[in-house]
Amino acid sequence: MPRPLRVAIVGAGPAGIYAADALLKSEAATDPGVSIDLFERMPAPFGLIRYGVAPDHPRIKGIITALHQVLDKPQIRLFGNVDYPSDITLDDLRAFYDAVIFSTGATADRELRIPGVDLDGSYGAADFVSWYDGHPDVPRTWPLEAEKVAVLGVGNVALDVARILAKTADELLPTEIPPNVHAGLRANKAREIHVFGRRGPAQAKFSPMELRELDHSPTIEVIVNPEDIDYDEGSIEQRRSNKQVDMVAKTLENWAIRDVGDRPHKLFLHFFESPSEIVGEDGKVTGLRTERTELDGTGNVKGTGEFTTWDVQAVYRAVGYLSDELPKLPWDTASGTVPDEGGRVMEGDEPMPSTYVTGWIRRGPIGLIGHTKGDANETVANLLEDHREGRLLTPDAPGEDAVVDFLRGKGVEYTTWEGWYRLDAAERALGEAEGRERVKIVEREGMLRASAER
Repeated sequence: MPRPLRVAIVGAGPAGIYAADALLKSEAATDPGVSIDLFERMPAPFGLIRYGVAPDHPRIKGIITALHQVLDKPQIRLFGNVDYPSDITLDDLRAFYDAVIFSTGATADRELRIPGVDLDGSYGAADFVSWYDGHPDVPRTWPLEAEKVAVLGVGNVALDVARILAKTADELLPTEIPPNVHAGLRANKAREIHVFGRRGPAQAKFSPMELRELDHSPTIEVIVNPEDIDYDEGSIEQRRSNKQVDMVAKTLENWAIRDVGDRPHKLFLHFFESPSEIVGEDGKVTGLRTERTELDGTGNVKGTGEFTTWDVQAVYRAVGYLSDELPKLPWDTASGTVPDEGGRVMEGDEPMPSTYVTGWIRRGPIGLIGHTKGDANETVANLLEDHREGRLLTPDAPGEDAVVDFLRGKGVEYTTWEGWYRLDAAERALGEAEGRERVKIVEREGMLRASAER
């Protein structure tokens, strides 16, 4: 009797779970069947949703409901708290599975090459996000001494960072933030937040809804300089061809023409300011130097030679995420991705046998969470084609117990999907005691204890 197709997916965030869903919806799922194991280095699943989305965005976190339904399927197992490659290598995975899909995402900060980037008070946005989202592998405290702060970048991560810095701790208390984050934000001294983009309103990468949410807080006054509202032919074409671009531009225009109110925290959105240097004294940030830019007719900008030094004591770099290089896989240093064709990992001109990628590790950290579905569908379609054509490697030990015995033999304290239910219940119980939906458990050991069978 033919055995099920055995697939390992490394990374249990949206990309990996969408790949699992695509496999389960394929013809292979019924004849001869599909058996899927998800490996996740965190004790809990959901990746970016749990550790990359701001806590005051419950709408986006609602995506977990759909992902939950996929992981509830009996053909899927979760092995959490398992690190690639220290706990399991590519050679190990090939011994147990017909195919391996890597969906490890992007969690590091992309490099910004300007002077002063290493000063005390210059921070990567990804590190700050990990702190306020209660990531178990980062420090429990964060320095929030600066009264004036710069945020570099005009994407949704920059908005999240600026909004968290500008809100009061008590505004965020109803969310799932853990006690250490609430205590840290209560001590936050920031009263002015300056967000900088080197191009204009039509080139901002904000989502319209996320942008409008800035203005919903009773403590945040959003301010846009009317001189920063400018468009060239390329910008006008962008507005005509993209409804979201037009909505963002209209929101910024409305904010630019209104009177400044008296909300205590000021959040300035600056355009046509290209960061050229983080200024410091005695090793600490004391300012940010930017060059004024102007549109060149195509939607791009050029420098004007006019510089401004802004009085800030901290700088957060939200210029993009970067994936970690995966051992044993080819790597494109420039893009920070694994080279592929249709999700097949490519070694030069040849596909790497039985090895696939999907999500941000494949195409870079662009697009919204839902965009990863198309990636997953394409990758899975090509994996299944390789299966039909007999191009997959044959594993030495395809039985479902083999990988369990392997991990136990190495002493890996892995978590399971049943363990997630226990962790989820523990966090909800902590929240209920405080009249909140959930309080996130931060420490890895605490997550493992809550996940363990009792």
